[in-house]
Amino acid sequence: MKAVVVMSAVLVVGSAGYAERVDDAQIASIVVTANQVDIDAGKLASSMAANGDVKKFGEQMVTDHTGVNKQATELVTKLKVTPQDNPTSASLKSGGAENVANLKKLKGAAFDKAYVDHEVAYHQQVIDALDKTLIPNASNAELKALLVKVRPAFVAHLEHAKHVQSSLK
Repeated sequence: MKAVVVMSAVLVVGSAGYAERVDDAQIASIVVTANQVDIDAGKLASSMAANGDVKKFGEQMVTDHTGVNKQATELVTKLKVTPQDNPTSASLKSGGAENVANLKKLKGAAFDKAYVDHEVAYHQQVIDALDKTLIPNASNAELKALLVKVRPAFVAHLEHAKHVQSSLK
């Protein structure tokens, strides 16, 4: 759970707009990193989850977030934008690694609960960051359009994660 707090704090601070003003290159890095964090956790869930719904959710996270990263990578290549690491992307990366390390210590129902609880908190924070920082700060129209286009998928993931979470109780 510590990783959820770390990532939540990072995204909340970033989404408040006063800790970090981001440009398109930094937004590209944040988007790719945020998706990779969920891909890594999803891969772990697809192999370690005890509950079939949790396993399927992890597999869906891998598929969906890989697709978003492919779209983002294609766009930044087309725009000749090189993703630039920044405090938010660095914190996401370290928080994601910490989450995976913590999850690897768990088994069975404890793993399932920790993974899904994290997914609920993480997707809410990503949606907040999209709404308050990433979309408003994107200066390139195509990048902004991609962020707006993928936002509903994050909302759907959040709702799906909440549904799985409620079934685990």
